[in-house]
Amino acid sequence: MFETKNDLPSAVREKTVALLDARLADCLDLHSQTKHAHWNVKGPSFIALHELFDQVAAAVLEFGDEIAERAVQLGGVVHGTSRSVAARSGLPEYPASATTGRDHVDALATALAAFGKNARAAIKAADELGDQDSADLFTEVSRGIDKWLWFVEAHVQAGA
Repeated sequence: MFETKNDLPSAVREKTVALLDARLADCLDLHSQTKHAHWNVKGPSFIALHELFDQVAAAVLEFGDEIAERAVQLGGVVHGTSRSVAARSGLPEYPASATTGRDHVDALATALAAFGKNARAAIKAADELGDQDSADLFTEVSRGIDKWLWFVEAHVQAGA
């Protein structure tokens, strides 16, 4: 940890940085999974899903940037390399068998839902640590992920 004049106690900052870094791994994994879907989707809804998945990926990358920057603001160091992310992500593995639009929608919805669940747990953990700013960040991320989950799931709801 780097020294900072941030008034959160060092122990709180250390635990919060670990929490942020763990969710950063999830976020970068989610971005990678979303780009995988974007590149590989096939079928009659190709263009709609291709464009949607690209929008989701861009939003997820912004969430990751906010999470990483918060950790560094607290004096931490984040671990964002592909190898580090692969070793630490809490998301399920993206199914290599996904090819159709419906397959990718299901796989991406699963990943978004898992990320949302982890973000909501992080809200509670940051709040319990006494870092309301990080809790607020996770709340913003959670709301955003829920929106994108809605957009993705809408492609298969109501028998579409």
